[in-house]
Amino acid sequence: MRILVTGGAGFIGSHLAEELLQRGHEVWALDDLSTGRLENIAGFERHSRFRFLEGNVMETALVHGLVAQCDRVFHLAAAVGVKYVLENPLRSLLTNIRGTEVVLEAANAHQRRVIITSSSEVYGKGVSVPFSEDDDRLIGPTHKLRWSYACGKAVDECLAQAYYQQHQLPVTIVRCFNTCGPRQSSAYGMVIPNMVERALRGDPILVFGDGQQSRCFSAVSDVVRAMLLLADSKEAEGQVFNAGSDEECSVIELAKRIKRMCHSDSPIELVPYEQVYGQSFEDMRRRVPDLQKIRRFVGYRPQTSLDRLLEITIRDYCERMGVACPIEVTAA
Repeated sequence: MRILVTGGAGFIGSHLAEELLQRGHEVWALDDLSTGRLENIAGFERHSRFRFLEGNVMETALVHGLVAQCDRVFHLAAAVGVKYVLENPLRSLLTNIRGTEVVLEAANAHQRRVIITSSSEVYGKGVSVPFSEDDDRLIGPTHKLRWSYACGKAVDECLAQAYYQQHQLPVTIVRCFNTCGPRQSSAYGMVIPNMVERALRGDPILVFGDGQQSRCFSAVSDVVRAMLLLADSKEAEGQVFNAGSDEECSVIELAKRIKRMCHSDSPIELVPYEQVYGQSFEDMRRRVPDLQKIRRFVGYRPQTSLDRLLEITIRDYCERMGVACPIEVTAA
């Protein structure tokens, strides 16, 4: 097939594009390079079945023209990272909501199968752990810009559901949980890249808050595989799925693991949220996905442990920084 990947030069989008090429598809990647990077696609940009187009997902005529020529759409273009969203709240909302609206309009006009990427952020401050796709949502106050991203992604999901129910658009929503791995940038507040980079440089490893908040860090290879399984499933149309890992780890424990695996002398320092993000930030204590639904529909199970994910990421950062890798990557 010829497949359009919006946000195709981004972290997840570039891995998806590369996997699609390996499976024999033709890939068109659309990205405005606001957070995506040409370095992410450098390894395959000259592939005969790959085409990169620099443009914004809110450009209606451009998106309609591309969708019309493709067989399937993966919509990943979005503002990413807590730091970026807090610094660019208006652009983030417009990109995430209007961009998704444009993609859905185009997909509906040409009746193309579309995968919409959402986020675990939509669960907000929910305390029913693990999070199930049918759980109620608890979102903080609107003056806390921390929640604008969650609200925007929730609107994306509602738009997708409306197109499915009113126009029978074949759409599936994938809620990603803390996706990590090679190529991920530390520039937008991503926790693992930040910690790995600091550990390798010998700088203090910063842990925000008390470090007892826990997350499930998912390998990008697992998330891409989940998307592809769902895209090929007729039964997944009109459905919402959690995707990622359910291996829970506190942020302070994550910092200790990274320090140990990097053989680093970096101190681990606790930093108040307000010092980093100001007063427009709130956090949640736990975020763990219930993966029963995606397992039931397409047989998905995460294949990459957290330790393996950290090994791969550390090696990738060592190559990018031009330093000797302190660890040997073990077998998967």
